[in-house]
Amino acid sequence: MFSVRLSEVALPASERDLDNLVGWFIDTLSLVRKRGEATADFGKAGPVHRLLRDYLLSQPNVSWDAQMLADELALTPASLNHHLTRLVEAGILGFSNEGKGWRRYFLRGGSLTNAIEFFSFQCETIVKQRMAVIGDLWNRNKPDLSMSISPTDTPVLSIGIVEHRPLLEESIESELSQWMGDFGLLGERPGKEARADSISVQLFRLLLSRDHPLSLDEAEELLDEQKPRIGRILERFRTTGMVQRVPRIDRLNVTLWTAITTQYQRRGEDWLLKKGGFQRILSTKQQSILLKDLKKGVLKVETVGATLKETASEEQMLLLNLLGGRLPLGHQLSGFTSSEVHNEVSSRIDRILRRMRRVAQLLEQALNDA
Repeated sequence: MFSVRLSEVALPASERDLDNLVGWFIDTLSLVRKRGEATADFGKAGPVHRLLRDYLLSQPNVSWDAQMLADELALTPASLNHHLTRLVEAGILGFSNEGKGWRRYFLRGGSLTNAIEFFSFQCETIVKQRMAVIGDLWNRNKPDLSMSISPTDTPVLSIGIVEHRPLLEESIESELSQWMGDFGLLGERPGKEARADSISVQLFRLLLSRDHPLSLDEAEELLDEQKPRIGRILERFRTTGMVQRVPRIDRLNVTLWTAITTQYQRRGEDWLLKKGGFQRILSTKQQSILLKDLKKGVLKVETVGATLKETASEEQMLLLNLLGGRLPLGHQLSGFTSSEVHNEVSSRIDRILRRMRRVAQLLEQALNDA
């Protein structure tokens, strides 16, 4: 069964350093779990690194006996089998049965570049097939595009890609929780989060049905769960590319009203005009409407919204910044339709795959020069 966790890693600084190139592949395919501090050799003496560098990649047309590899690498058969299984599940290695339980392992396609082509095709196909699940559960209404804005930042991608399999009858999972676990939304070791009613699953269902971004305060109230845990779950969601953190544009009118009235009471009209951004961003008519109601003490949120309706969201956010206000953040799915989420995830995976093709070429060249 195809199963891999892809991690977004910057291209190697050196295009000719064989160990750096091999290490890049190991990190990108998440073949080794990093624990504690880095070693002096930066993993170059590790069994997976040596297995790839000295055997599988350096002699791509040779099939390798597992017992011989275990002896050469000074590994127990069980330990070697673990590493080989990870590479087979990732679609990089194939194997042939020699009878009596013996297997011989080889690089698929006879070269790393060919193996990566197989790998890329499987990744793209599985993602396309499995993202259909999110479409079946989608419950967001047609968005107000005037409320859209770019995410605050984008964390590096870390996503699982696992082919579909039927649920076991005694499984604690649901179709959705299994799907989430396979894509990495539940972390590397889901445990109880894999339950059909876990907090992670409930939180994702909320995002599937909300038209506006979800704040931590709202999630805390709706799920009766502590904000720190909810925050950690949402950050994990963001690393898969399916969820983004954005400014709460739907709360912009309220936040602007609070900032305007507060600064007027503290610093007065002159400050609002010169340092508060009124003259810089607002038209004379807009300034007049807001200041008139401020002086009467009757400025309402609705008036702020109506007055700034024709002002772009980015300009309103700049005004809020000049007023010393702060717009709260929320989380939402990374698209207003399920197909947009699919496209976002696919485009980010494609960037990793393109890097893998490039590094595969560099690695084969480095091996030829060695």
